[in-house]
Amino acid sequence: MTLRLERDGPIGRILIDRPEKRNAFNQAMWEQFPVLLGTALIDKAIRVVVVQSASPGMFCAGADIGEMMAHKDDATWRLANQAAINRTQHELARLAKPTIAFIDGDCVGGGCGIAIACDIRVATAQSRIGITPAKLGLVYPLHDIKLLIDLVGPGQAKRILYSGELFAAHEALAMGLLELIDDNATPLAQQIAANSAHSMHEMKRFVRRVLDGQTDDDADTKRIFADAFDMPDFAEGSEAFVQKRKPEFR
Repeated sequence: MTLRLERDGPIGRILIDRPEKRNAFNQAMWEQFPVLLGTALIDKAIRVVVVQSASPGMFCAGADIGEMMAHKDDATWRLANQAAINRTQHELARLAKPTIAFIDGDCVGGGCGIAIACDIRVATAQSRIGITPAKLGLVYPLHDIKLLIDLVGPGQAKRILYSGELFAAHEALAMGLLELIDDNATPLAQQIAANSAHSMHEMKRFVRRVLDGQTDDDADTKRIFADAFDMPDFAEGSEAFVQKRKPEFR
């Protein structure tokens, strides 16, 4: 199984497991990814989703170029491939639970697309990250370029896209392509999972609204802010604060 979901307490791990191809994504994997996201979404025990390799020393080499070359003259297949990639990226970027990409090794092209569609990127010090379609005469999807610009700004995005360079983890961190360099993403995932799922869900929606162009509150965002005071999570959180204990959100 090249792609699977495993639950580790409150952490759902989407594991990429195609080491013989450096975890390159074929069409079946692009189609399977949204299915796993849907499973993670409806599993109430999962509070945060981590995307990572099942094998150490790699993340994802991008799309399966061999498969792409085999179907380069098949317009129907190419359209289906584009649709599957776009669906994966769109649904991952908007999943109603926090997401972390844990990168250990090379994260290239479509693999970088998966990483930038997550909320947070954690990479080991030996990792390299880059977007390489310009070296193949291909074009990166507009949706993914928007995600990239949201992270690093237009100037660095152009540098990444135009050069096709693989950037070392420390440089990727400096340009905003990573949030953290660490050998393990589990402590961060556990920290996130311990917080209010309601808070994270609504704040993630607010972040997406801002990234999509909203600049001020409207009636809906004001209602969501006000309603939080009547939610069970606020009752538990405020009581725990007064009692000087860790909250236990249900």
